Amino acid sequence: MTTATTTPMSTTIAPPRSVPQDFSAQALGPTFLRLNPLDDVVIACRELPAQTLLDCAASDGSGLRCQETIPAGHKVASRDISVGEPVRRYAQIIGFATTSIALGQHVHTHNLEVRDFDRDYAFGAGFEPTQAASVTKTFLGIRRADGRIATRNFIGVIATVNCSSTVSKHVAAAFGPEAMKEFPHVDGIVPLGHHSGCGMDSTGEGIDLLRRTIAGYARHPNFAGVVVIGLGCESNQMDALFFAEGLTAGMMLRAMTIQETGGTAATVAAAVAAVREMLPIANQARREPVPVSNLVVGLQCGGSDGYSGITANPALGAAVDLLVQQGGTAILSETPEIYGAEHLLTRRAASRAIGEKLVERIHWWEKYTERNNGEMNNNPSPGNKAGGLTTILEKSLGAVAKGGTTALMGVYEYAEPVTAQGFVFMDTPGYDPVSATGQVAGGANLICFTTGRGSVYGCKPAPSIKLATNSRLYARMSDDMDINCGEILAGALSVQEAGEQIFERMIEVASGSPSRSEAHGFGSDEFVPWILGATM
Repeated sequence: MTTATTTPMSTTIAPPRSVPQDFSAQALGPTFLRLNPLDDVVIACRELPAQTLLDCAASDGSGLRCQETIPAGHKVASRDISVGEPVRRYAQIIGFATTSIALGQHVHTHNLEVRDFDRDYAFGAGFEPTQAASVTKTFLGIRRADGRIATRNFIGVIATVNCSSTVSKHVAAAFGPEAMKEFPHVDGIVPLGHHSGCGMDSTGEGIDLLRRTIAGYARHPNFAGVVVIGLGCESNQMDALFFAEGLTAGMMLRAMTIQETGGTAATVAAAVAAVREMLPIANQARREPVPVSNLVVGLQCGGSDGYSGITANPALGAAVDLLVQQGGTAILSETPEIYGAEHLLTRRAASRAIGEKLVERIHWWEKYTERNNGEMNNNPSPGNKAGGLTTILEKSLGAVAKGGTTALMGVYEYAEPVTAQGFVFMDTPGYDPVSATGQVAGGANLICFTTGRGSVYGCKPAPSIKLATNSRLYARMSDDMDINCGEILAGALSVQEAGEQIFERMIEVASGSPSRSEAHGFGSDEFVPWILGATM
């Protein structure tokens, strides 16, 4: 086997922004990128017709001629590769050649596959304490009575079960723009329904995870108050939920069931009355300067392409380093999408126990996919592959770049409260709505989401910032994207400069500036707790 080694608030539709459509010069930039001298491939920065000559692209520094058309974001062999040989990108193994690959040929799913190989976890070998920033930055946050800091000021209406989701929506619908004019310091009423809560075992891992998720939202600092609505006969019983999670009902946390309250209309009326009592209290909230150390940022990537690991992900990683230096927290997740790159994280672990917990979660996923007749390399998605990502190993190596370079300070299970400061990992699926739901339940008060294909996403009560990996996407979907990381490809920004831009945007959005997804009203339907176990 080969051993892997390491190297260095409005709910109205936002109008489209005006962006320059003649961005061809910026989008052209370099013809190809070599990410590391040890790589066996270079990356096409735009579509390269057959016979295109790439100067200095071969591994020996000479030129290579593309033997076929290479789509933008895809890989070109920079040397002759024999059958069975490992192929490297980022100086890491991304797969093994299934056929002989000649210099200049397209490297993708037709000639590259995943095989087992040893990884050197080297727990903590690269651990270095983070140096604190010399200047403390602040944002305009909302300080709750218990000292927690919010980035938004919502009231939530949360369903315990799918059967109460419609009622939750009816409650929120009662508070339109006219009703909210009297409460200008409240960002809105957020209904959170889902597709679980019954048809499941009333004990065990699945129900525990659901209760932990709902409780994480009920406690979230971005909710000034919450009404929890159940049906009454579901597996996820209200009393058991509150007891298991240590929740206590009061003025700003109400609980009711449809069956006990008297049906749909009576429950909507009772919940609306509860929200009306909360609104004057919630409206007392005011923003004040607070240290950036109070930011907890969930890191997401969706609709990735061949540029994700080159532009937006490493730029977000640079922003994470700045955040951690300020004492803030960043949560990397999507365990299936760090598969094959976990050895890069275990080396940064603050302790062997932290590194071993990460590896244990990887092994859990291997067993989980196996018993569901799947495999870890079912990922990347068709869109990922169309964008140039061939294997889960390649996708993972680009995905971990979102986590920056600082020490790994903790590993958490899904929706578990994040208590450590600094860079941490939370075990979640790769499906973005499920993953981000776990991060928010764990305390994330901001989400940063990179995309190369054009994912649209929001995550109330936490605002979501969208980062485009390439300029063509940014121009095509500018009203959904907050920052264009494609400028890195054109040489207009360095990765570090883009990271500083993202970091400053984090501060702006945390201070109340609406992100593009918020302007479109995304966020209520994206509450998707992870469903484990059989649906009965």
